[in-house]
Amino acid sequence: MNLAIKDIRANLGRFTLTTLGIGMLLMIVMGMAGIYRGLVEDATLLVERIGADLWVVQKDTRGPFAEVSRVPRNLVHRVTTVPGVATAREFVFHTIQRQHLGKPLRISLLGLSWPQDKGEWLPLIAGRPIGQSRFELVADKSLGLTLGEELKLGKDTYTVVGITTGMLSTGGDGMAFTTVWDAQVIQFDAPSEAIRLERAARDQRGQTSEVFLREPALSERMGLPATELAAVPVPALSAVVVRLLPHADSRQVEELIASWGDTSVFTREGQNDLLLQGMVDKARRQLGMFRALLTLIAAIIMALIIYTLTLDKLYSIALLKLIGAPNRVILGLILQQALLLGGLGYLLAYTLGLRLFPYFPRRVVLANEDLIQLAIVVVVISVVSSLLGIVKALRVQPNSVLMG
Repeated sequence: MNLAIKDIRANLGRFTLTTLGIGMLLMIVMGMAGIYRGLVEDATLLVERIGADLWVVQKDTRGPFAEVSRVPRNLVHRVTTVPGVATAREFVFHTIQRQHLGKPLRISLLGLSWPQDKGEWLPLIAGRPIGQSRFELVADKSLGLTLGEELKLGKDTYTVVGITTGMLSTGGDGMAFTTVWDAQVIQFDAPSEAIRLERAARDQRGQTSEVFLREPALSERMGLPATELAAVPVPALSAVVVRLLPHADSRQVEELIASWGDTSVFTREGQNDLLLQGMVDKARRQLGMFRALLTLIAAIIMALIIYTLTLDKLYSIALLKLIGAPNRVILGLILQQALLLGGLGYLLAYTLGLRLFPYFPRRVVLANEDLIQLAIVVVVISVVSSLLGIVKALRVQPNSVLMG
């Protein structure tokens, strides 16, 4: 006869509620570890999925994710001529927030270098990649957009032609993908009144310039849109992503491009380090601290619960000692209950977590490494927390039963 199981049956209601409380607490500990993992995965997701060997950004910046980077469009052609470079593509990335169906919609928008990059590498669960140069959009399912839905961004309307999954930015915002041209049109969109005022200001400046007074035709040209003025450059890119030939010397290519006066170069590993040690570093450390504190709190609570359960059984323990039960029977009673409490609480935490974590605002990634680590911690906590109860039980005198 197992005394631990018999005692649990006699106090089933209390044991069930205790297990539920510990399970909920362990679920929060598990969730903290999952949010930590999700934060790291979201931060490095885009860098890993794009698969670029080198990132060419604006000189002395840590772009395009850690800070704003602006490089000229012709940098793509310059990079392509470097020995060892297989491909160089345009990269445009920015975050926008719009109203959609009466609700705020926050989107991290990535421009694809169409037609070289149509988005075939995206994890599509519905629809297709981008098939034309304008007005098509692939959206992550977290944005709540449906296939075929039309979304107005700026002065244009875009049709959702594909749905992806798991494509989130560092901030946890769902990502959408258009061509580079569309991404820049959305990024630099300005109200009609702002465009009219800018044209009027150019015209006024022209009326006071001697050059424009001598050449009236130039003043007329000033009224054209900025994109049609020869002296106005096209919108800049956020970065240029580079893939190298299989046998190319990465260090040599990096040093050559970095020697130009307007660029900085980062490897894939360097870009990941910038994201993890810069943008999400404080959040990672804060989540780690919360996880450690919750684990400590769980240990304290379990110790108190086991101690309280032992106090309730002091009379029974004294009776066992009086009839000659060895200490190992009493130790087994307390230790087995502690392990059952921890094991069932862990199982409950995992089961509830699988059902609840998908509804969390941030992605929760349950890695096997973290689950095994937490399981070991729960076993250690169960054993350590039972020590208080064991010490108390061993101090009980058998004759205390006779004293009432």
